[in-house]
Amino acid sequence: MRSLHSRFIITSLIAVSVSLAAASGVLIQIFSDSYGRRIQSELTGHINRLAAVLRFTDNGKLKAPENPADNRFLIPYGGLYWQIDDPSDKEELRSASLFDYALPLPDNEAHPVGVIHQYRLPGPDGKDVIVQERVLLLAAPSGKRAIRIAVALNADEVDNARFAFGLDILPYIGALAVLLVLMSIGQLWIGLKPLDKIGRDLGAVRDRRASMLPGPYPRELQPLVNQLNRLLESQAAAMDKARSRASDLAHGLKTPLTVLTNNAFTLREKGEIEIADELDHLATTMLSHVEHELARARITPSAEQRTGDANVARIIVETVRMLEHTETGERLEWSMDIPDELWVPVDPHDFRELTGNLLENASKWAKSLVNVRAQLEDGTCRLVIEDDGPGVSADKLPELPRRGIRLDHLKPGSGLGLAIVSEIASVYDLKLTLENRSAGGFRAEIECPGAILVPVT
Repeated sequence: MRSLHSRFIITSLIAVSVSLAAASGVLIQIFSDSYGRRIQSELTGHINRLAAVLRFTDNGKLKAPENPADNRFLIPYGGLYWQIDDPSDKEELRSASLFDYALPLPDNEAHPVGVIHQYRLPGPDGKDVIVQERVLLLAAPSGKRAIRIAVALNADEVDNARFAFGLDILPYIGALAVLLVLMSIGQLWIGLKPLDKIGRDLGAVRDRRASMLPGPYPRELQPLVNQLNRLLESQAAAMDKARSRASDLAHGLKTPLTVLTNNAFTLREKGEIEIADELDHLATTMLSHVEHELARARITPSAEQRTGDANVARIIVETVRMLEHTETGERLEWSMDIPDELWVPVDPHDFRELTGNLLENASKWAKSLVNVRAQLEDGTCRLVIEDDGPGVSADKLPELPRRGIRLDHLKPGSGLGLAIVSEIASVYDLKLTLENRSAGGFRAEIECPGAILVPVT
């Protein structure tokens, strides 16, 4: 389970369920205790009333009480019972509600006089009863005698009251559970908002709309943000340093290679043709490597490290305007159909390098026309550059993106253009298609996902 929201909600559900179950048990127990005390008080009252009206006959026999305070004493198995035992005379009186049943009271030897005892015993009609008993000394004709007075109540009355109370509070417990879970979700939403903000700010850094996490953030998250900002700073500094060193190294090699090429030219003039050709070949090969590394050093290492997004129309128009002033470009007709507000998630320098190489290649080979068009389809920019030149033989098409491939050595260039285009496409996960046109000429297509339409400011 990778979602913090899911973990928190499930934990909250478990915690709320356990807590409310425990609270429900405590409430039911409190109610049961309170109800039990009320029953005890009621039974004590019945014992006291029975003791108050209990009489002896002239011959010392117990006389059954008349006119009981509760009519349930008169109904057989009515749920409320009394029983009076005279141990000395082995006499027992019972309420009409006991009918043919005698309460199985425990032995009274350990019962002090005046102390109330309570039991749960089997009762009439197969039901348990709660029995409260008290031994009292009553004045009989022959002197004081210890009399056991017991009053019993059906236990299911207490059990049913407990169960009914549990059912009564269940909807409230359920509503409280829902409220607590919703409050927990609200707490989670509020508590995790700073993390959402960090996510959005990191997205802005990734999209090159910001270079750091701006804040402010809660005190608990600020150390994490500070570490992330330091990491971003060191990463940017390391990338800049690496690119600078690669560029410096390439430039440092380019100058002596140019001198070596000039020396080869001097040797050729002196008649050292074989040595001059060898030096010229080595210098040309190494210079090609240097130019390739220079171009690679200028490419952004990854899409997330780009400095911003590229406006398609602006960059292509600027490149075409420059090519129109070249010897090959000024004789061509340039046709362009590109929305002004189309943007792609490619570093502007890299997009200029990519489209510049494709446009320059088209201008070299076109006879009279170069057609450039771009459109947005389902979030993908589809850029097409076509020329009416001779095209490329089918067996050479797969080799075009390879470094140093030149189809015509009479044409100017190093053969690196399409290789650089291929590398840039790989960095930004662009789909590059190079093919011949059915009507004659060459066609290059770039598909760039994540494109949007934004008004140009």
